[in-house]
Amino acid sequence: MRKTKGLPYFLVLPAVVLFLLFVVAPGIYALVLSFQARKVSGGLLAAGSRVEFVGLDNYQGVLADPELIGSVVRMLLVGVITVVLTVGLALLFALLLDVPRTRLTRFTRLAIFLPYAVPGVIATLLWGFLYLPATSPIDADFFGSTSVFFSVANVVVWGAAGFNMIVIFTALRSIPSEVYEAARLDGCSEVMMALRIKVPLVRPAIAMCTLFSVLAALQLVNEPFTLRPLSNAISSEWTPMMKIYKDAFVDSDIYSAAATSVLFTVAALIVSFVAAKVVQRGVR
Repeated sequence: MRKTKGLPYFLVLPAVVLFLLFVVAPGIYALVLSFQARKVSGGLLAAGSRVEFVGLDNYQGVLADPELIGSVVRMLLVGVITVVLTVGLALLFALLLDVPRTRLTRFTRLAIFLPYAVPGVIATLLWGFLYLPATSPIDADFFGSTSVFFSVANVVVWGAAGFNMIVIFTALRSIPSEVYEAARLDGCSEVMMALRIKVPLVRPAIAMCTLFSVLAALQLVNEPFTLRPLSNAISSEWTPMMKIYKDAFVDSDIYSAAATSVLFTVAALIVSFVAAKVVQRGVR
């Protein structure tokens, strides 16, 4: 018994070490960089530069940048679309697959889940060719000023709805069959059973899927970044993550990028906390 007392700590040690090395340490380093800036010194004849402590100057510049505000607005618009459609379609698919008269349930469940297994970049490229006027079988403007939001959201929903459907469907399967039998004896139809029995009983699963979708919406970068070469409607600062990448690796301004990263991390934590509380209240 004494020999196995430290076994749990030994098993979680690799995860803790990786978390400290690749999450905590980079976060602290970014926080330090956010309070610094490179200043030119030495005049014209002996020009040079040095890193100086600038306090909150980087944060003031970031908050005053209109491009950051625009990127946040675009991220929120796509996020609202993706969260509503992802959770809504996942719930609809799960309820339809749980109906006893449904045939080919295994094949349908696999077909809906399969897009989740496709890497996001590859899925975005596939949809990008369907969006391009030269290769698209549909005569529509998928990269318009308004339609581009739905085009980006469509890629996200296509890949994420299947995973959420599996989560909700598993919760439905855990409901005792006696509940359904009693409802059928009382003359309850499948539609009323879904609305009054199934949905209330799987609220925790719906809440978890909603929270996951909100967190994924805050990290929106792969889809617009991959679609950007195909359309002028998507700029290099279309989302906050893309702006951070541009500032750090294109403009070589790692200090402003670090300040934006810190602000975005704090905002994401606040949004996640509020979303978790709202979802928890809804479950209760």
